[in-house]
Amino acid sequence: MPRKMSVNHKTMTHDVQQEIFRFAENKKIQLKDSLKHYGYTFDDLIYDESHKKQWDGSKPKTLEDYEARSNGIPLVSFFTGCGGIDLGFETAGYKHIAAFEFNELFCKTLRKNRPDWKVFGPPTHSGDVSNVNEVVKTLEKIIPIDFEGVFVGGPPCQPFSIASNQRFSKAGDNFKRVGFEHETNGNLLFDYVSIIKHFNPLCFLIENVPGLRDLDGGEQLSEAIRELKEMGYVVGEPKVLNAADYGVPQFRERLFVIGSRSGYSPTYPEPSNIHYGAGSVLGRCQGNAKNTETRVHKLSSIQRYCKLGYGQRDQLGRVDRLDPCIPSKTVIAGGTNGGGRSHLHPEIPRTLSVRECARLQTFPDDYVFVGSTARQFTQVGNAVPPVLAAQLALAIASSVFRVKNVRAA
Repeated sequence: MPRKMSVNHKTMTHDVQQEIFRFAENKKIQLKDSLKHYGYTFDDLIYDESHKKQWDGSKPKTLEDYEARSNGIPLVSFFTGCGGIDLGFETAGYKHIAAFEFNELFCKTLRKNRPDWKVFGPPTHSGDVSNVNEVVKTLEKIIPIDFEGVFVGGPPCQPFSIASNQRFSKAGDNFKRVGFEHETNGNLLFDYVSIIKHFNPLCFLIENVPGLRDLDGGEQLSEAIRELKEMGYVVGEPKVLNAADYGVPQFRERLFVIGSRSGYSPTYPEPSNIHYGAGSVLGRCQGNAKNTETRVHKLSSIQRYCKLGYGQRDQLGRVDRLDPCIPSKTVIAGGTNGGGRSHLHPEIPRTLSVRECARLQTFPDDYVFVGSTARQFTQVGNAVPPVLAAQLALAIASSVFRVKNVRAA
């Protein structure tokens, strides 16, 4: 079971740490009990090689640094998850109209943090974008056709993996759909495209893993873009952005496609030549924030971790010690039945907490994730970093809607 971390830490020495390890071995007790016996916690542990590096650069920008006055541009999101994209667009001044999310736990996170948002999902709505008719009927009560706003959405990757094993039959009149009619694993990209085509929003954003660009030789994405261009959209070339190039202390590549029917071509935010190390947001103390529980490791795991140098991998546990001076490796979401496999803290030989992963993802500390720790990791790891989303939102407002990026007073 996870446990709350102590805020007050005593200074650990290598000699004392080894004594604690020996005590656990001799008494045949758990490391957590040996630490408690000596008056320490997991957060007091140190690597064999500690504090040889430290981040001495500036702190990265937070979501607040991208806050803009309301621009009146309405926003509808699909496959919302825990709301990473939505937070960025909200900060950039957009008016949040609706969010569709089929996972009830993710909906609870959204409703807890943003009770004023209209969240369509369990238990009151399916929130399932594959049920196009239901989504259309719901939205028609809220927004008009020829919607003068933005649709954003990142269709989950799993249907694409299934789809990649069900090759197109180009002999069919509607070849994109051949092999994608499975009632559970339909192709969510084209369901999303269908909703875009129905409401004809002024602008849309598609977000996904870079692999979507090459799936089936690029035919799926090309077909989706072709359909949207036939609707009159100017669609920019699909672009892979690395979050580390946009002030996020994490290497994380995502694919984005932006389309506009405003008469103006959409643009992307300009990358920065400054990278922020993981140590810029990861300290030894997490303060009083929520979601700070960490894994209770076995002694054998901690002993292996202690021997790792910066950036090295524990091959048995398949976890990496982060280097405080370079961006973190990608925060991992995990699968349906398990949470993400978090990385190791740069200076504490343990895996990261959900809050520490959320900081690498640029979520504010007051944004709370609900559910089990495993499911919290899933939510954080699946999200688009809000700081990156805010920069995309500002670029869209400026290029598509010709709104000056006026900062909040």
